[in-house]
Amino acid sequence: MKRLINQRPGRVLGAVLALLPFALVVLAYMAASAARLADNPGDKLLPSLMSMAEALVRLATEPSRRTGEILLWADTAASLARLLTGVAISMALALIVGTATGLIPYLRRSLSPFLAALAMIPPLSILPILFITFGVGELSKVVLIIFGILPFMMRDLQQRVEEIPGEQFVKAQTLGGSTWQILLRVAIPQTLPRLFDATRLALGAAWLFLIAAEAIAAEQGLGYRIFLVRRYLDMQTILPYVAWITLLAFSLDWLLRRVNHWLFPWYVTGRAK
Repeated sequence: MKRLINQRPGRVLGAVLALLPFALVVLAYMAASAARLADNPGDKLLPSLMSMAEALVRLATEPSRRTGEILLWADTAASLARLLTGVAISMALALIVGTATGLIPYLRRSLSPFLAALAMIPPLSILPILFITFGVGELSKVVLIIFGILPFMMRDLQQRVEEIPGEQFVKAQTLGGSTWQILLRVAIPQTLPRLFDATRLALGAAWLFLIAAEAIAAEQGLGYRIFLVRRYLDMQTILPYVAWITLLAFSLDWLLRRVNHWLFPWYVTGRAK
């Protein structure tokens, strides 16, 4: 008898299984919404899918009476600008510091305990400090994202460098490679694909810190809009915005995965094996 752990679904069945949990959640929501609206047609907690779709179309197509902007796209642009800036800076710093720390023993002994302690600080706890130091503008929000994900990414890349077989470094030194050359030609090429994986794992936290910062101090953004309309119990706006954030996060994760596969097929193939 073929064991369950050795059975793999085909492409069609795999797609069906992937969509099944989403379909079940939607059906459960529709049933709960219909039940509440049957008792109270004016219920705001679980609006119907049709009313949420109408609200989403309005947010995506009609200019705001106050600003003249189309709110969904303006909020999306503001949030993505903050998120992508923080993530890009974190990726660059993580690659440099994490790789160097993993390669050079003096840096490892000096920075590893500091990075470990830094990673233990709850990022949201320093949000008031960031607002006091950098103000309530864009810089404080970007810094919060960097502070929230950078220590994890640096430690992850450091560990990746430490896992590189020592024979590679010995051979590079035998061929006359300097520390700088070994860093550029041996360590970094093997940590770059791991950088994309670390970034994918950190994206969820980056979104969390972005939404938290926008909820407290912002004039535009997805998190700002959600916390602005909550006072009116406007679930017709909140739920579509949450779904839109989820779609954006999923799309960024998919994009990073595809870029990693395209740039470093040897890494993806090795992991599959």
